[in-house]
Amino acid sequence: MSALDAIDRNILRLLRINARISNARLAEEVGLSPSACLRRIRLLEHSGVILGYTALLDHSARDAGMAVIVNITLERQTEDYLSRFEAAVRRHPEIQECYLMTGGSDYLLRVEAENAADFERIHTEILSTLPGVLRIHSSFSIRNVLGRRRRAMAAAGL
Repeated sequence: MSALDAIDRNILRLLRINARISNARLAEEVGLSPSACLRRIRLLEHSGVILGYTALLDHSARDAGMAVIVNITLERQTEDYLSRFEAAVRRHPEIQECYLMTGGSDYLLRVEAENAADFERIHTEILSTLPGVLRIHSSFSIRNVLGRRRRAMAAAGL
């Protein structure tokens, strides 16, 4: 796909705020006919700009336990080490987010665990077996400070 124009960027912005917006409403918001809007969405999907759709969940409403922030340092920062680590991380749904970082550690992960015992299992069975790991530093969250709406807006870049 060629470079995104202002309409494409506006479609993406609105979908990030509400991926369930109707095509008719989205078309109205961006100034296109519904068929032209749907055609653009399909092009964005097929070209890989839109990778998929997801639901943002309120952690406290799920009563699903705790978030753990994990800093990972690799033995080496070669392309091979980074690629193998990232491929392994993608296989574990407990790892909700993974960021390649600058600074003191190589990766920052957000891990979801039901409780401390569940995190111990995740640490033993998953984190410590990831390829190339030299050091693991974990911090347990006390609570999420940003409200649900604020987190959704921040995720949408607003």
